Amino acid sequence: MKSNTELHALVLDATPYTQKFALAEEVALSISYNGINYAVMLITPNDIEDFIVGFSLSNDIIEHPRQLYGIELTHHKEHINAEVEIANQAFWKLKENKRQLAGASGCGLCGVEALDNALPQLTSIDVSPLPDVSWFKGLRSLISNAQALAQQSGAVHGALYIDAKRNVLACREDIGRHNAFDKLIGAITTKKLFQPEGIVVLTSRCSLELVQKAIRAKLPLVVTLSAPTALSVKWASRYGLTLIHVPKYDPPRAYAPQEK
Repeated sequence: MKSNTELHALVLDATPYTQKFALAEEVALSISYNGINYAVMLITPNDIEDFIVGFSLSNDIIEHPRQLYGIELTHHKEHINAEVEIANQAFWKLKENKRQLAGASGCGLCGVEALDNALPQLTSIDVSPLPDVSWFKGLRSLISNAQALAQQSGAVHGALYIDAKRNVLACREDIGRHNAFDKLIGAITTKKLFQPEGIVVLTSRCSLELVQKAIRAKLPLVVTLSAPTALSVKWASRYGLTLIHVPKYDPPRAYAPQEK
């Protein structure tokens, strides 16, 4: 399935004319675990296996990739079905969490169970040293060169994993910022790319959900091109995650937790 489609558009200029433009692809992905439907989401249809691994880890469905036994994808015209087989222990926990969420769905985020799912207790990670300021020089150009889909069509978020020497170890893209990060987590996990000084770079804004994903994936350094929210900084500091905001014109700003 292509990740971009070329379509004609009417260019509104002094003399209107039609021209082909590449547009990012978007399909519905349904995920079932051990035969039970869990979620349907819109996603860019590439690196689907990486996404499912990352999604399963970052949403606490599995605790380790060993608990994911297999992924079977069925492609249709505008949607993809993913049948995922996971360990019984993970499946029992998933069913219990799904039952609690269903019970609280009528009134939104209310009740202890719903709050526990939105604001869960996490396990702290080891604090990583800050990279030298020279590491950030030309970062936006490095990102742009790595984002193949964005070069063709734009409209996609990027999530990159870069080592201390500024080598791009992995780059994943998606119309959804959460999806892009889940794809990257999946790639780091399945390809065994993790390095203690490896740095995640996200082109999107940094909200609490992305911080939670990074902590669960034990990724201690996250760089974003937009400022993090106050709540995301509080959670990052609480659990050992360093957030670094790189403004377009000003020096990088690090929100680093104190080592315990």
